[in-house]
Amino acid sequence: MNPATDTAAAAWRLDDPHAIGALVAGRHGDPFAVLGPHPAPAGIVLRVLRPEAETAEAVDADSGKVLAKLLRRHARGFFEGLIARRKKPPRYRLRFTRGDDVWEEEDAYRFPSTFGELDLHLLGEGRHLRLYEKLGAHPMTCDDVAGTRFAVWAPNASSVSVVGNFNGWDGRRHPMRRHPGVGVWELFVPDVRPGEVYKYEIVGSQGEVLPGKADPLAFSCEVPPATASLVHGLPDSQWSDGEWMETRAARNDRRAPISIYEVHLGSWRRHEDGSYLTYEELGDELIPYVKDLGFTHIECMPVSEHPFSGSWGYQPIGLYAPTSRFGSPEAFARFVDRCHREGLGVIVDWVPAHFPSDAHGLVRFDGTALYEHADPRLGFHRDWNTLIYNFGRREVANFLTANALFWLERYHIDALRVDAVASMLYLDYSRQPGEWVPNIHGGNENLEAIAFVRDTNVALFSDHPGATSIAEESTAFPGVSRPVYAGGLGFGFKWNMGWMHDTLDYMGRDPIYRRHHHDQMTFGLHYAFSENFILPLSHDEVVHGKGSLIGRMPGDRWQKFANLRAYFTFMWTHPGKKLLFMGGEFGQEREWNHDLQLDWHHLDDAMHRGVRDLLRDLNAIYRSQPSLHQLDCEAEGFEWIDASEPEFGTFIYMRKGIAEAQPVVVACNFTPTVRENHRIGLPKAGRWREILNSDDSRYGGSGVTNPQIDAAEEPWHGRPASAALRLPPLGAVILTSET
Repeated sequence: MNPATDTAAAAWRLDDPHAIGALVAGRHGDPFAVLGPHPAPAGIVLRVLRPEAETAEAVDADSGKVLAKLLRRHARGFFEGLIARRKKPPRYRLRFTRGDDVWEEEDAYRFPSTFGELDLHLLGEGRHLRLYEKLGAHPMTCDDVAGTRFAVWAPNASSVSVVGNFNGWDGRRHPMRRHPGVGVWELFVPDVRPGEVYKYEIVGSQGEVLPGKADPLAFSCEVPPATASLVHGLPDSQWSDGEWMETRAARNDRRAPISIYEVHLGSWRRHEDGSYLTYEELGDELIPYVKDLGFTHIECMPVSEHPFSGSWGYQPIGLYAPTSRFGSPEAFARFVDRCHREGLGVIVDWVPAHFPSDAHGLVRFDGTALYEHADPRLGFHRDWNTLIYNFGRREVANFLTANALFWLERYHIDALRVDAVASMLYLDYSRQPGEWVPNIHGGNENLEAIAFVRDTNVALFSDHPGATSIAEESTAFPGVSRPVYAGGLGFGFKWNMGWMHDTLDYMGRDPIYRRHHHDQMTFGLHYAFSENFILPLSHDEVVHGKGSLIGRMPGDRWQKFANLRAYFTFMWTHPGKKLLFMGGEFGQEREWNHDLQLDWHHLDDAMHRGVRDLLRDLNAIYRSQPSLHQLDCEAEGFEWIDASEPEFGTFIYMRKGIAEAQPVVVACNFTPTVRENHRIGLPKAGRWREILNSDDSRYGGSGVTNPQIDAAEEPWHGRPASAALRLPPLGAVILTSET
């Protein structure tokens, strides 16, 4: 024995059985303190963990010359050795053997952190609005070596490892570096390329190993029901929608014609074998269809990755990943680009109100209630069996706000329709007394959620001019679509749920009883201009036993179609932007089923084609007549002419625009009786023209039309002129002046 050699070796060998034991057990919370190269008086100490290897050595990265043979210090693969007489680590690779097998690989623990001080500062404060540029899996090159940097927020974990096929799903292989005070874990793993599957193996503060967790900032995921994340990096998209992006502010404006076709991508149309259309195929078929019908925007039900198709996307886990059911992130970006080039805006449903409790998701992500509240009175939705984000935690609010901005920046989305806003605003939403916790003032407002919503809208409108946001908010919360600086929540628009419920209830009644519910069609005008409203006939109105729109109309088959055509005409001429769920445009008869495509065979029937043709003409008129859209959200754009005859079921009103826009007069008759010589007041005498009649035989109607309308200077309904009309049964007419 050589005492001098033994003493020198003892100076650099790790003499900490607890540290070695934690490493080989996959429980070490600071792997960079042990693994990788470390300076010592005699040179560079190199420590490596490779559980299945029998021997290990460091070799020169260029020549392959052996730099150091590593001693196996633990039977479960902990090796240690000295690269003598070196002051800084050379470029080396690791060579391992097991039996006759020999292989080389890079050492993940020789690469430095790629996080800058500013990024860590912003991450720690929960103010990093480009969070997605740092967290998640990012393919990159470090020191001329290709690989992937993984980063995840798990502040209460005792250790975090990235696992995948590239390391046999062994959490001992790639434990991550922790950034103290920030709660972020990071590791660059050499030779991991795009397309690799991965998860995080997280050990909680009490030493418990959690179920494998998908990456909260994964940019791509396996096709469900598989649950792993895919290494992808930020989408690499080539955009050709510059003209659209320059003009979209005008297209999303409250004075623009906005007519939205809401679609569930998985059930709009399918292949004959029942498989989904891809994003490319949807581009080929959906875009020209929607454009032909004259809609201005497509609204996609949630496209964020979700494990259960039956949730329709409203229980998402991969908020940063377009669902892989229909293709790659780049394919979804190309779909958006094609929409823009064809003059269609794209709205996506965004769900910050709740998330599912699937074990691979956000639930108790680091062993604690991290994204959610620990108290179920604050953190659990019994209605949906989902969890509620802790909006008061700055890192959680940052995660969500950055996600909103991510869709606008990386996918050029034009608007976010925010789901279930009411459930966010109220602490007692769908709860009985004693089942909720009041705010600091003793009230039921969720102050943290309100602040989050306002902050997100401020960031959205300031960072992405021309984009907008839409609230599905079912209460009378004040100022939902008013600017934050004016005390509002800052949304661009709000769904008018009250109008939808009232008018659908009226239309569902037999005409003989409608006279007793006349106010259901007029009440909406009392508050129509308190918000920037969108009139929604959404997916929620054709599910859960409600039946289809056509199925909710009373009467025989002819009357059902007449009712629906008249209702659409009333809707398209009523103040407010328009939204219609797929299938409604041709009067689909069965309730929507997310597992089946729409009943396209209906278009072989003339009555169904008539509804579609009416919708096409309504969209064209809505867009071409300024008076029908310019003042959708302003009281100056609407006047009642007469709504005082409930026994006749008639509603007469006028829409007005700005400047020289010609007024439009609408007359509706919601009874099956033809109203001959029904005199209505008009703003001026002269020749008037029917530009649409829902009873036109072209649409399947009975043909009670008004080929010529001459208004005389005979005051009526408080107007200086009037004309006698034939009001069609269960029909509506739209008139404009020709003089």
